Parts: sequence; structure tokens; C-alpha cells
Amino acid sequence: MADAVAAYAAKATWPAGFVVYQRGAQADGMFIVVRGRIVLRSRVKAGRAFVPALAREGETFGWEGLGANARYATDARADEESDTLHLSSSRFREFVREQPQQALVLVGQMVEERTALLEKLRELATLSVEQRLISSLVHLARARMFTTDDGRIALGGAQYKLLCELVGATRESVSLVLTRLVGEGLAERDGSTIYVSPVSALADRLDGARLDGDVPIALTGHLAADIRD
Repeated sequence: MADAVAAYAAKATWPAGFVVYQRGAQADGMFIVVRGRIVLRSRVKAGRAFVPALAREGETFGWEGLGANARYATDARADEESDTLHLSSSRFREFVREQPQQALVLVGQMVEERTALLEKLRELATLSVEQRLISSLVHLARARMFTTDDGRIALGGAQYKLLCELVGATRESVSLVLTRLVGEGLAERDGSTIYVSPVSALADRLDGARLDGDVPIALTGHLAADIRD
């Protein structure tokens, strides 16, 4: 699909840490990641943020730019050196007219990614911090992010910060869960790095927690505090 879009899009390379756009800026069109990884981040408070999505190779972001009078809903930052294709609104319409079958594939992918965002919101509203953390680790492992050769997830300083933002919880809450995982043999500490078990063990742990009671809760109490603090 990226090859079909490339004839209509502008290609750019972003150094690691570069801000592609900021929340509230005027938006136009959409992006496709060709190489690397883009982090979409919503600022909660000074020093705190929530990451609703990571756009990896072949995935899209910035779709709000296809709306009328659009503005970006999050910050977008290159987590590593990344290449993207930018399809402006006018070029998107041209792509739809001239390549309808490829356009349907692209729209279908955008719908799947929106569904993943809705699932993320469901997890935020219904799962405990521990369940959300394990779910995030499972997604990271399946995406082969931060994984070692033996399938474990290596959490150094930068990866730990990003995990907290993916979970939508304070460092203290995440640390308590990781300490429990270490105690249960599902993770181990080696200096400043934490190594978490392969995805199969984590998925079993998450399934067991859900069977114990996956009850929807309102955003109050400790969960609300995790998001606000």
C-alpha cells in the first residue's frame, strides 16, 4: 500500500526525538510510517503524559488532518529515526479518485487502527493498573518492541517511561506491579534494567486476572488519580 501512496505523498525523514507536530496545530492530511516508530502523546500535567498509540512501520497517524478545519489532537514525536509519507487532504482525494482499490485498503487500515484506539479506551476504563500494564507489555512483545533474542522485554529508563505513558499510570503504580511480577518470577532485575518474561507467560497472567473479575469501573478513586497525578 505504501508504494501506491508514495506517488501522491511527500516523504520525510525525522531524527530520533524530532517533533513531527504538536497538539492544537493546524492539521492537513495524514501520515504513513515507512520506517521507524512515531509516538502519539497527550500531555496530562507537567512531566506526565499518556500515549494512546504508537505508529509503527506500515501504520498511519494524524488522520484528524482529513477533517474540515482540523487540528492535531496529540503531539507526534519520532521515537527513533523514522521515514514517513504525508498525504495532504487534496492529494488524499486524488488518491481515492485514481486508485480506489488501494484507497479502500488504506481506509480499512485506518478503521482497524481506530478500533485499536477504542479498545485502548475500554482497557483504561475497565482494567486495573496491573491488567493494563500486562496488556501493554503483551502488545509491545507482539510488536517486537524492546524484545531480546530470547523473547523477553527489556525495560531500561526510556522504555520504562514509555511503558508508564502507555499504561496511563504513575511510576509508583507501575513499579508496584513490576515488583509483584519479579516476586512471581515473571520478571527479573539486572542493575537498572528489568527483564519481563516472554509474551506467552504474560498472556496467561492477563487471562487469569480477567477471569478473576474484569468489572467495568468509573474513572474515580485510584484509577482517576493515576491519570490526573
